[in-house]
Amino acid sequence: MTKKDGQEYPARGAANQMRRMSGLIGRPFYAFKRRMPLVSYIANRLVTMAAMLFLLGFAVFALMELAPGDIVDQVIRQQLFNENSQARLGQARAGRDEGAMSAEQIAARRAELGLDQPFYTQYFRWLRQVVLRGDLGVSLISRAPVSFLIASRIVNSLVLNLIALALITFFSFFLGVYLSTKAGTRADVAATLFALVLHAFPGMLLLILLQLAASITGLFPVTAYPPFPFAEAPGKFVFSYMHHIFLPLLASFLGGIGGTLRMIRATMLDQLGQPYIVSLRSRGIREWRVYFNHAFRNTLNPYITGSANLLASLFSGSLILEIIFAYPGIGRLMYEAVLQEDVNLALANLMFISFLTLLGMALADILLAAVDPRIRYGRE
Repeated sequence: MTKKDGQEYPARGAANQMRRMSGLIGRPFYAFKRRMPLVSYIANRLVTMAAMLFLLGFAVFALMELAPGDIVDQVIRQQLFNENSQARLGQARAGRDEGAMSAEQIAARRAELGLDQPFYTQYFRWLRQVVLRGDLGVSLISRAPVSFLIASRIVNSLVLNLIALALITFFSFFLGVYLSTKAGTRADVAATLFALVLHAFPGMLLLILLQLAASITGLFPVTAYPPFPFAEAPGKFVFSYMHHIFLPLLASFLGGIGGTLRMIRATMLDQLGQPYIVSLRSRGIREWRVYFNHAFRNTLNPYITGSANLLASLFSGSLILEIIFAYPGIGRLMYEAVLQEDVNLALANLMFISFLTLLGMALADILLAAVDPRIRYGRE
């Protein structure tokens, strides 16, 4: 029953009115989505990325709040350590009594840094500063701008990880396509077993073994960065950088090629068993065209989907790599910021790396539509 004495129920009338209003408001959005589906999809991904980054930042501030102590405690401990290391035991105790910060000074310092407020208040203040002014703040330890510290390190991490990604991509496709033509042979079994071992081998242990080999043989330096700046001798820096970065690059390459090679080989074998491949061969199509014009193209979809995760795993794995090989990258910067409880620097680092990961996933989805005509976002 929808009417009483010729009148609609008030609740039903209000519901119909709300439905009509939502239809009027949402009509332009649906029209825009039908006319420009890819742009609508990108806008939707950007909104989702912003929401995920917001929640991630909130969680980071909450976790940093749960950690014992704060940046002021770090400064006090460093001050006491310096005093004790520069004087004798008796003089150090006297100097500590004279130079240690009083309770009022500690409270004033926390108030100056905003650490006396709840973590959510600190987070929203930081977020307002970033969104409205584009200012990531300053490091609470070095007092240097956070954007400057990130810019000075991100290039090193990008160079290392992008070179590793390019090498993994090239050799994975080359060996994956070749092994798919030799399925069941000794070479295929040996390469598959080797790729499985690399995929399951602990990355940290591989890094330590490579550094031990460099220390014993002396063929490569145990650090991954030249001891002099690029501006001092550009040509010499390039060759020295290639020499220093060889082992970290080898570790990233070996850590990523195992799973990618197995995925491409399995995808090629799956495509070669499809009925359309049998039909192409029955029509006398040359074998190289069957492989590269048809089967190979269909291996791009799973690789593009997995490449974003591969790049994210390279960035996350470079944290340990940069610590072990003393490589001045973004991962080592974030590790130092977390150890020193530098909230501004740690949060900016984590948000930046997360943004790169989410952006890579969004670009991978867009590339899927470019290489596969069957995929069209926003169309039914």
